[in-house]
Amino acid sequence: INAEYMGYGIRCFERHGIEFATCQSFAKNMGLYSERVGCVSFICSTPQEAINVNSQLKVIIRPMYSNPPVHGARIASRILNDPQLYEEWKAELKQMSGRIVRMRQLLVDGLKERGTPGDWSHVVKQIGMFSYTGLSASQCESLITKHHVYLPSDGRISIAGLNSANISYMCDAVHDVVTNL
Repeated sequence: INAEYMGYGIRCFERHGIEFATCQSFAKNMGLYSERVGCVSFICSTPQEAINVNSQLKVIIRPMYSNPPVHGARIASRILNDPQLYEEWKAELKQMSGRIVRMRQLLVDGLKERGTPGDWSHVVKQIGMFSYTGLSASQCESLITKHHVYLPSDGRISIAGLNSANISYMCDAVHDVVTNL
């Protein structure tokens, strides 16, 4: 994970005087599921506009909650503001994202090795913990009923759920439903 690279768009907009809003979540990348940790940031052209935006945000947020949870935010703040913890976190993100990239590649390689019809290159071109496979609803249903591989009918799979112990099974199952349906 290259934080400098990931922040390029934000810095570019700011440098060119473009007003924008951005949202960031720490739910997955800090393992703070159910903590609702993140932020929304607005870059405004004038101090008065910032005051106006802040006023509108308060109107929107107030009915949703009175006192937002703070536990996860404190954890995120500690990690982001402690140089040693921040470096450890970046190393863990790199390790985790590298594993996901490897699982994507192993899935595609396994499908190619089996001669599975179709172009699977989109799996390695996508990023993140999930991938849209392009499987049909009936193929997904067969994965569930015949192979006990659970996924929604849109074909979205959890790449993070794949590992060296189950990747071969997944390739066999996808190959079966693609070639037989």
